[in-house]
Amino acid sequence: SSGINAEYGGTRQCNCRMEMKTHMTGPGSFQMTQHRVCDQCPNLRQAIETEELELEIEPGMLDGMTQRFSGKGEPHMEGEPGDLYFKVKTIRHNIFERKGDDLYTNLTISLQEALVGFDMTLSHLDGHGVDIKREKVTWPGAIIMKKGEGMPNFENRNKLGNLYITFDVKFPRGELSSEDKDNVRKILNQASAQKAYNGL
Repeated sequence: SSGINAEYGGTRQCNCRMEMKTHMTGPGSFQMTQHRVCDQCPNLRQAIETEELELEIEPGMLDGMTQRFSGKGEPHMEGEPGDLYFKVKTIRHNIFERKGDDLYTNLTISLQEALVGFDMTLSHLDGHGVDIKREKVTWPGAIIMKKGEGMPNFENRNKLGNLYITFDVKFPRGELSSEDKDNVRKILNQASAQKAYNGL
């Protein structure tokens, strides 16, 4: 809803300005004075008018972008009404984070999946599936890029950003038996890699 100026009878002073007038005060003597001069305009009052506006959010629009509706703002008693602006505000998504045209997400996998690989489908913003397949070891913090699975560019719809996936590995909480531990040692066959270092 917005305000409009509606006539309701009578006139009012409008377009007021100050004008200089010259008066003769005697032979060869003049005096200049300032006077307020106004026009007569129809009487107006503010009325509420409801109008439905169609707002189109175009693919790739960025946070903070605005759309203007010319002449749909608040009216002025003198002159035309102003414009109405809508500003895009992006709400937080529970899976994807947007940075420019790129999207970022985290994916948690089990320790077994991290070691032997996995195959899954990630549901994208528009519902289409993004295939993610790993056949080698995936370590915690590993990042893969899915080209062209980001956001469309606002100025060029044919240009797409990328999707970056960071992996988290969920370790089992249960205790391993002595036999299970021996089997893990045999399968991994790893030497100790213990090392202290400054990781900051």
